[in-house]
Amino acid sequence: MMMNGNVGSGDRGMTSLLSGERVAKSSVRIEACGDLDELGAVLGALAACLGEGRAELKREIEDIQGELLHIGAWMGTTPDSAAARALPGFTSGPLLSLEGAIARMEKALPPLSNFILPGGHPSAAWAHIARTVCRRAERRVTAVSPDAPTAAVLPYLNRLSTYLFVAARFCNKENGVPDTAWRI
Repeated sequence: MMMNGNVGSGDRGMTSLLSGERVAKSSVRIEACGDLDELGAVLGALAACLGEGRAELKREIEDIQGELLHIGAWMGTTPDSAAARALPGFTSGPLLSLEGAIARMEKALPPLSNFILPGGHPSAAWAHIARTVCRRAERRVTAVSPDAPTAAVLPYLNRLSTYLFVAARFCNKENGVPDTAWRI
């Protein structure tokens, strides 16, 4: 129900890309942007659940949120447009940061010998939720454009889901909550 009778530009199922083109809100490009936005919000919930003394993990999460905004800008821009030419490209830096963080956390964890159930400490549960949203975002980004420059983000999103799995285990360990093994 419209309160004042005004119709907004998105009220008829269309929206604008960063590069100016109008597309359906149901387009795979807009779906990818929405999944990336959702992932950033879930990461905010994860950061909010981290206890004191977790400054390094919080900083990593904020860096990841920034990188997701960067990826979202590319998803919301038509390739070869003037807006795309103005966006910064992707470097290996964020991927290398994820790899380093994964290695750092894994050193503090016991080897994994079985499947685990998502859950445990609230921060771990949020990390598991973020991991599943990340996997969905990765699938959507793949559907948008498997070619450059967005293809450069696919390894990042893939490793981000690994980072989030390891972060969930790390959060459980740091909070004294054991992972729950899946029993068949």
